[in-house]
Amino acid sequence: MILTRLQQLIGGIYDLGVAYDVYDFLVTDRACLPPQVRARVGAEDLIVAQGDEAEGEVAVSLYLDPALLARLGREDPMVRLYDGNVADWWTALEGVSHFLYLAWNASHDRPVSLLELEMQAEVDKYVASFWLMRRQCPGRFPLELRRLLFERTRIDPQLAEGRDELYRHASGYAERFCRRLERLLHAARSGREDGVLAELRRFYRYTNARKRSHIERLA
Repeated sequence: MILTRLQQLIGGIYDLGVAYDVYDFLVTDRACLPPQVRARVGAEDLIVAQGDEAEGEVAVSLYLDPALLARLGREDPMVRLYDGNVADWWTALEGVSHFLYLAWNASHDRPVSLLELEMQAEVDKYVASFWLMRRQCPGRFPLELRRLLFERTRIDPQLAEGRDELYRHASGYAERFCRRLERLLHAARSGREDGVLAELRRFYRYTNARKRSHIERLA
């Protein structure tokens, strides 16, 4: 199933030990969502609710539109990623990225901010897409990927719900980090990307503040 393969792709890149399967938290029926969030969700949304505070419990659901999943089933990006399915791929990837990042940090008793969650998702879109495109077209460097992801996408103000500035900051930080990754990957010899993987895995495990200071030092 595509979300499992997507979870495995991201988990393999970052060497994550997450015991949960995204399908166990997946919701595709909008009517099953809490009434207070039902009307505002788009094609993807991670719904997080605080459970028993004494036990530190958190309830998590990942909503993905069933039509989106059906399209990905017909045009599987894991087989061929192209301009006809990349938007749906990034939507699903964002949801799986959010789920994995929250699950990994929760398993290490670490809080997660919305800025951090969105910034990591933007990095994951670039990284997972790069790895997939290189797998599908060995020897080709996808120079268009960063421009397509960061320069041609727009924030939907309705979905942003007044947090446009936060999303712009998250995208700006991610773009600066991915610009560095692009240079490193371009300089690396084909199949010799161990140093880039090491940097990605360190970055994933940084705190929110350390991630931002790391990116700011790259300027």
